[in-house]
Amino acid sequence: MSAISRNKGFTLLEVLIAVVLLGILSAALYGSYFGVLRARDRASSGMESRRELGATLDLIRREVSSATPFNKNTIDKRLRFIVEDRDNFGTPASTLELTTLAPPSGQTRSESGIVIVKYQIIEKDKKRILTRQERDLFSEDTAAPAFPQMEQIGSFLVECSTDKTTWVKTWDASSQRLPPYLRVTIQIMEDGKLGDFKVISTPRMSGT
Repeated sequence: MSAISRNKGFTLLEVLIAVVLLGILSAALYGSYFGVLRARDRASSGMESRRELGATLDLIRREVSSATPFNKNTIDKRLRFIVEDRDNFGTPASTLELTTLAPPSGQTRSESGIVIVKYQIIEKDKKRILTRQERDLFSEDTAAPAFPQMEQIGSFLVECSTDKTTWVKTWDASSQRLPPYLRVTIQIMEDGKLGDFKVISTPRMSGT
C-alpha cells in the first residue's frame, strides 16, 4: 500500500477530538447567545417597569391635585379621601380612595366628570399587584372592577402631612379635610435590588 493511500481519511482519535472541540465551541456560543437574550429581556422588563411607574405616579399626582374638596358643610357622604395603613407581611400596602375630577372618556354612557378612584395591592401568583378601581360618583353600579395598574410591585406607601415634616399613614377627610400634602412611595425591583420612587402631590382645593 502506498504512502498516499495510507494518509487518506482521519483516525478515530482525530474525529473524537474534533467532536469534543466542536461541542465546547457550540456550548460557549449557545451560552453567550442565551446570555444576550436574558440581558435583553431584563432590560425590556426594566423599561416596562419604569414606564408603568412613571405613568402611575403621574396619574396619582394629577388625581390628588384634582381631588374634590371637603369642608364643614359637606353633606354628600359619597365623597371620599381616605388613606388606610395596611401591612403585607412587613411590607407597606396602603389603600388610597379619593373623589376626583376626571376628563371625559369619550364613551357613550353618561358621565358626571367626578369619579371615585381606589388604589390597593392584591396578591396573585405570589406577586404583588397594584390595582386601580374607578367608578362615576353618581353611578348606581358600586361594584366596578379593579384593573392592574402595576405588576410585580414591591410596596405601596401613601402618607399625608400638613407641613412636609411629620407624615402620617392614615387620613380620613370626612372628619378632617384634604391633606395639604400627600406623598406616594412605590418600590420596584431594579438592577436586581429594590428601589424606592416617590412623588408629592398637593390638592389644589383643600376646603375648610
